[in-house]
Amino acid sequence: MPKLKTHRGAAKRFKKTATGKFVRGSAFKRHILTSKSTKRKRALRGSHPVSDQDTARLRKMLPYD
Repeated sequence: MPKLKTHRGAAKRFKKTATGKFVRGSAFKRHILTSKSTKRKRALRGSHPVSDQDTARLRKMLPYD
């Protein structure tokens, strides 16, 4: 069987956890941060789980992660 290629854009944005789930960073925190509240910016920190609907698609994009 031929090898599968990893989707490099997805590999830079998502990580697989030890249990097989995927985590992602938050959007809306790159610029124009002065107009966003401190509470909102604090909530956007850290990693968040990917929704179940997108997990199947990510498994195909990241076969060896």
